[in-house]
Amino acid sequence: MTSIDVQDLTKVFGTTRAVDRLTFRVEPGRVTGFLGPNGAGKSTTMRLALGLDRPTSGNALIAGRPYATYDEPLRLVGALLDPQAAHGSRTARDHLLVLAAANRIPVRRVDEVLEQAGIAAVAGRRVKTFSLGMRQRLGIAAALLGDPTVVLLDEPSNGLDPEGIIWIRELMRDLARAGRTVLVSSHLMNETATFADHLVVLGRGRLLADTSMPDFIAAHSARRVRVRTTEPERLRAALARAGHTLTSAGDERRTVAGVTAAEVGALAAADAIPVLELADEPASLEEAYLALTAADTEYAATPLQEA
Repeated sequence: MTSIDVQDLTKVFGTTRAVDRLTFRVEPGRVTGFLGPNGAGKSTTMRLALGLDRPTSGNALIAGRPYATYDEPLRLVGALLDPQAAHGSRTARDHLLVLAAANRIPVRRVDEVLEQAGIAAVAGRRVKTFSLGMRQRLGIAAALLGDPTVVLLDEPSNGLDPEGIIWIRELMRDLARAGRTVLVSSHLMNETATFADHLVVLGRGRLLADTSMPDFIAAHSARRVRVRTTEPERLRAALARAGHTLTSAGDERRTVAGVTAAEVGALAAADAIPVLELADEPASLEEAYLALTAADTEYAATPLQEA
């Protein structure tokens, strides 16, 4: 099985424990979102999995073996960690040709991934003339070069325009549908919610969650109902008698936390209170993520009014 298996992985830099006894598995056939605050250990874990750093203890295996033991790793694993890694004086096509030659990948594959990434028209330009978004596309093209069964992407949407964001989102889904193993690190919660099936969440180097997207949101968020009525004060009183609070959400909309739409509807009906709109309001991935990681955020800004 072409899974990524992280087993009791630890990495210490001086007095800093960047990764702390981390264990999880990334399985094929789904996109796994890799989340956590700055400094949580996501990039370090990816570097350890790709043999770019040595673990203090434990291991990270790809398809049952350390990455460094593969003679032609790009045929199995594609990765984007740093879009600035390509040599600036090379053209985009030459950069990919060097990678292809080192891994015995046919030259025709270079042209295929340039086209797939949308940069075939600028393949003859030097990388140092590329914008961040173009470098990002080149990095993704390099990750796809060997037609890998395992793909690791660190912030793949960074620098991309809206079309590029939609493209990379669909690409990740297509890879997973084809049975490949896809691990994607991102800070963009709303974007992650559009493509991830499963989540692995870190905080200060430790595992905080390893679960499906729906289960994660359900476990770390409260129920909430959106309601609109012509008689908000009567509804407020009816809800208060049942131990609930009606909160203004702007315009004529109000919300009630910790309750279902059916329960609010029943209370309104009992007092003949007219209801114009009533719906359960699902929590967002961002809300659930912030609720879980609040205590593990090492770098947090001070609100302007407090500053």
